[in-house]
Amino acid sequence: MHVIAFASQKGGSGKTTLAGHIAVEAERQGAGPVALIDTDPQGSLSQWWNARDAERPFFVRTSSEGLAADIARLRDGGVKLVVIDTPPAITSTIGHVISLSDLVVIPTRPSPHDLRAAGATVRICEEVGKPLVFAVNGASARARITTEAVIALSHHGAVAPSILHQRIDFASSMIDGRTVMEIGSGTKSPDEVAELWAFLDARLKGRETSPLAAASLAGAQLSGTPDSVLRGAA
Repeated sequence: MHVIAFASQKGGSGKTTLAGHIAVEAERQGAGPVALIDTDPQGSLSQWWNARDAERPFFVRTSSEGLAADIARLRDGGVKLVVIDTPPAITSTIGHVISLSDLVVIPTRPSPHDLRAAGATVRICEEVGKPLVFAVNGASARARITTEAVIALSHHGAVAPSILHQRIDFASSMIDGRTVMEIGSGTKSPDEVAELWAFLDARLKGRETSPLAAASLAGAQLSGTPDSVLRGAA
């Protein structure tokens, strides 16, 4: 069994949306049973799941025995993947979740504020020795700042090759507990989610993968600001 945590200090980074989408895509690709755990007091992921008609992925409420015991129980019960959503703040909860995870996904919008927030999560991952992946989310097509953000992030960890772009279908699908893969979206959003899951799945299984690297964006004219922002926060 593997455990993926979606973590970021920045509210609005897309943690809940990506956690739900990746859990559903993993089930669709035969990686289940998948269980969702929401450690965010706001409960956005649990609210989304309560609005779903589909039974999978499963939703698991944390017990009084603690998260480690809950994860062990899921493993014994045959669950193959646990996806955990975390609060939008650096708390002891996030540190504990990361310490129990096999992979940490840091959703990051291409903005200076998100880059600053990512630094704190990177530091926790380094302190507990957990691998991390940046998922660039809410990007605008062909925007210069997206290129700059990817290059800045690639200096601090692997960047998923699938950039998720800002589209209304992500938000609209979540209203009634679905995902872009389940609403018949005619955009590229389902393909972006599928590519992100394939990358994460390969990382979890220890297969060689090709993250989005600065070299792949050669030729971009950089101001240097995004990287310096992240470096200062990390």
